[in-house]
Amino acid sequence: MKSQSTDSTFPTVGIIGVGLIGGSLGLALKKAGMTKKVLGVGRTESNLQVAKQLGQIDEIVDLQTLAEESDLMIVCVPVAKTKEVLQAIHPYLTKDKIIIDVGSTKMDVVACAKEVLGDQVAQFIPCHPIAGGAQHGAVAAKVDLFKNKQIMICPLLENTSVNVQRIEQCWQSLGAQVYKMSAIEHDHIFAAVSHLPHVLSYALMLQIANAEDAQKKFVHAGAGFRDFTRIAGSSPEMWTDISLANKDAILKELDAYLLILERMKTAMQNNDGAALQKMYQIASNSRNDWQG
Repeated sequence: MKSQSTDSTFPTVGIIGVGLIGGSLGLALKKAGMTKKVLGVGRTESNLQVAKQLGQIDEIVDLQTLAEESDLMIVCVPVAKTKEVLQAIHPYLTKDKIIIDVGSTKMDVVACAKEVLGDQVAQFIPCHPIAGGAQHGAVAAKVDLFKNKQIMICPLLENTSVNVQRIEQCWQSLGAQVYKMSAIEHDHIFAAVSHLPHVLSYALMLQIANAEDAQKKFVHAGAGFRDFTRIAGSSPEMWTDISLANKDAILKELDAYLLILERMKTAMQNNDGAALQKMYQIASNSRNDWQG
């Protein structure tokens, strides 16, 4: 993996929240030569010790030390905690530092960044790596997590083109494919293709878990059920935050989904195989076309 020029590197990176994404970033940034030292802050000492032992971070510090010493700060906390983090690091945000986040929603994050950082919001560049997984914590981190994955950058009008380019190059050095879009477009798109699927996966798992014969159903569940519910193993705290932060867009997608379910239900009730097959065929063709 090729390193970028020294103009694009960040000698010290601070990761706030060393879980799957944060830990993977620590490993990947060091391997790509984008940083010499990674500082870590987190909620649990045991997880931070694991991250340090695995080489994801070099030092465990407090938020003030991280903010004072880091050239690039990466906020990897549940989106509802973003404001609290920004308030803590704001007093130490000198003009040469950059902050990015990795949250799955952007409108709420941008709003709290503007509220907390004021004129210094120019130093905050919203990001979202499409590289999560059902597992979480430092133990789940992977050095190649971002390779060939999409990274969304949602630049603010206040951001300088130089800083946006530095962050874009940083992600590209990890093998990622960078896309730029507005925060509102981001939240609209990912309500449909990420947030809604998680809601549905949680709902199906909850339906089976609440059944009187749940144990028998789980014993006999096959690959289809396993694939559909895999993401229900994701962090409940994170997905509660996302569901509430992007609720308007998610509810709109959920309403559209319920309409389709009603049409399928009606077709079954009426023994209308032709209508049912037509819907299944459109869905199947779309899936196969999307897969390429």
